[in-house]
Amino acid sequence: MTTALVEFPPNAYTPRHRHPGSVTAFVMKGALRSQMEGSLAVTYTQGQTWFEAPGAIHAFAENASATEPAELLAIFVAEDDCGPLTIPVAE
Repeated sequence: MTTALVEFPPNAYTPRHRHPGSVTAFVMKGALRSQMEGSLAVTYTQGQTWFEAPGAIHAFAENASATEPAELLAIFVAEDDCGPLTIPVAE
């Protein structure tokens, strides 16, 4: 298990990617829009979470605010020798 605090400045955006293991994201501050492939985009606010199954395509995550920062705590559960925890996926 690995944890990471991910900071999103105003208007920050993460492009399409996947993870080798499962991920639980917990919004620590602000509001984040997130979309998993095949689902609608959802805006999550402080204290809310979402789950990403191993290998699922995360279409994007972005700060929902143009003026305020946002943060999430990402909790990764994967094999020790899994390689990078975030893997870019071509569109």
